[in-house]
Amino acid sequence: MPATIIQANDTPFAPVPIDPVTLDIIENALRNARIEMDATLVRTAMSPGIREQGDAFPLIADHKGRMIVGQFGSYIGPFLDGYDGTVEDGDMIFLSDPYSVSGAISHLNDWLVLLPVFKDGRLIAYTSMFGHQSDIGGKVAGSMPIDATSIFQEGVRIPPVKIWKRGEYNEELIKLVMAQSRSPEWCKADLNALIASCRVAARRVIEMAGRFGDDVFVSACENLLARNHRAMKALIEQAIGEAPVSFEDYICDDGMGYGPYKIKCTMWRENGRVVLDFDGTDPQSGASINFLLNENMMRMFFGIYMIMVFDPQILFNDGYYDLIDVRIPEGSLLKPAFPAALSGRTHALGRLFDILGGLLGQKTPEFLNAAGFSSSPHLFYSGRDSGGKWFQLFQIGFGGIPGRPLGDGPDGHSLWPNFTNVPNEFLERYFPLRIEQYTTVADSGGAGLHRGGNGILMTYKFLEPGEIAIHDDRWFTMPWGVNGGEPGARARKVLRKANGTTTIVGNKREDLRVDAGDELDFITWGGGGWGDPLDRDPAIVAREVVQSLVTPDGARSYGVVIAPAGHVDEVATAGLREQLRRERGAIQLFNYGPPIEELRANCEAETGLPAPVAPQWEEYRMAAE
Repeated sequence: MPATIIQANDTPFAPVPIDPVTLDIIENALRNARIEMDATLVRTAMSPGIREQGDAFPLIADHKGRMIVGQFGSYIGPFLDGYDGTVEDGDMIFLSDPYSVSGAISHLNDWLVLLPVFKDGRLIAYTSMFGHQSDIGGKVAGSMPIDATSIFQEGVRIPPVKIWKRGEYNEELIKLVMAQSRSPEWCKADLNALIASCRVAARRVIEMAGRFGDDVFVSACENLLARNHRAMKALIEQAIGEAPVSFEDYICDDGMGYGPYKIKCTMWRENGRVVLDFDGTDPQSGASINFLLNENMMRMFFGIYMIMVFDPQILFNDGYYDLIDVRIPEGSLLKPAFPAALSGRTHALGRLFDILGGLLGQKTPEFLNAAGFSSSPHLFYSGRDSGGKWFQLFQIGFGGIPGRPLGDGPDGHSLWPNFTNVPNEFLERYFPLRIEQYTTVADSGGAGLHRGGNGILMTYKFLEPGEIAIHDDRWFTMPWGVNGGEPGARARKVLRKANGTTTIVGNKREDLRVDAGDELDFITWGGGGWGDPLDRDPAIVAREVVQSLVTPDGARSYGVVIAPAGHVDEVATAGLREQLRRERGAIQLFNYGPPIEELRANCEAETGLPAPVAPQWEEYRMAAE
């Protein structure tokens, strides 16, 4: 049953007309309040994942739970629909269990706080923030076990509970939760940072309503939602056809030797609405790569993608959700049955953006993006130093962003717009390691009129013995190119032991022992290229050779010959381009690289790793039952 809202004043808000100036002021005040939430968070959190990288997501919603500003506006409505409890002035709700909120958050490491904002006895808004905790218990340090077969192995599950109830703090609850963590100081500081961010935004909302009037504030929120609805409706009519189009991509493996796993989506427009149907997606995995995808979250992903591609000036919010119908088959990789493990869901999450790019560009190839969002590389390093002190690193890495209609993909950039890297100085100051290299991998971005972003080579030298874990993807399948662009290079991980031995290690590894002096080359994938590489300006290619973004041999992928002096050999370039055009045949809309079965046959020679085998669906189905 839905949540019960208890208000001392249940007078309904009265709709009032809003002039454009007032609407603009309230909109920008809300945007600024959201920015202030982020600023509060990074100034008070302790873990590098939140403090340095910004792995947290704020929102401000109206009194019905619809996001007005933020990044993930999907979870308040589904939460309220399934929360069998009351919402009162002085409450704050705390949770982490994806199954308790239909995937509104997607794994246990994401701790969410939700603050209902009351003014003069009436619920006027909600503020919320969730962030990734570095450790919440479970079988491995970092709480994201690759080989987990159920969510019970992944750490403490927190159903929706009140961390504050009518203004009283539930200290005993927090003691219980923190006792599950290997890094309770970080977790407690990060939780307090989430709480402080929500309270800052709540104060700003109350100030706005006090300045303009409650009815004006609520009506302005309605106007912002309606404006977004109109804008998205126009974009849908422009970009989405009535004829169904399908696209599929693959998660390379599950870390247990099985793969690849197919995600398929078919899209069409019907009666003014977009249908996103994931029929044909593979069944859920027996390992942790499942993604419990909330339908509203998928609506938000779709909207963000549409807005960023077609009109970045639009304020994205929840106003357009009724325009999108999301269909996800039960028991699939994107709708696993409880208690399927979920901690490794970032691979599927990232792959959804690649799939959206493949879908949305089929009607309008000029807006097509190549692949490269793909995943969210993680490195974990933990142990006890020579003084017996526990250390534990969780770091998110970046791959190459795909080539785009507007230009090259950034080199080694984040999937999420507000993420940043952890400074090497921070890593070396707080953890027993040294960064020996931090550079782009030349030629790893797919060649194209617009080059795919290069991947990153980060070499860690471990100064204390410990254990590492690696979570990454795109080591088997390649980030595809579009409109004639070439695929990006695959990810690789190479461990060089202090005794001189070198081993290519898997991109999903757990409990990998390292000794003092060992080095790990953490190499991420490159983004796919966009457009015909033979149309790229040779002067740009020559400049990128000087910048070590492209090698002289790699320049030949663009049909460019670099003379010994470093400049373009124009005569040789013209001849090579003519030869390459003659030999390649017709340009393909998508370039996936070799087909799956060919990849399987050549996998060990190309990657140094055995190919994943086809998943045992019947075995997984029986385990789920």
